[in-house]
Amino acid sequence: MVRTPADRWKHAIVNYRKKCQAILEVSENVRYAGVINSYGRTLAGIVKPGLRPLLKPEHAKNEFFVVPTLISMRKDSSHTMGKLEYALLQHRKVAIVVLHKNAATYYVSLNKKEKDLDGIISRIEKII
Repeated sequence: MVRTPADRWKHAIVNYRKKCQAILEVSENVRYAGVINSYGRTLAGIVKPGLRPLLKPEHAKNEFFVVPTLISMRKDSSHTMGKLEYALLQHRKVAIVVLHKNAATYYVSLNKKEKDLDGIISRIEKII
């Protein structure tokens, strides 16, 4: 059976959603797991049930636009410094982990009380 581009797209979105769900299960301190494309468009994203998002939709849209821009600008340096493994953004309320694989950027928000960031990042890398 030949799969159409639309079928492949639907399959990719379902896979991204499954990965987001698996990332949420990595730790009770994971607040949000999402996948965004190189234009900042959300392909899949899940807020932990029972939590209210910290960002309003317009602020989230801006955040998701800036992150892929950062990733694409870092590609120029990868020949010199090596491939970017992840980016960690520390805020007062949350920590944001950004990982990039293939054409997708994974955006994960964690509560600040998470102490094992290295362990969390390692488990997320295995999922993606």
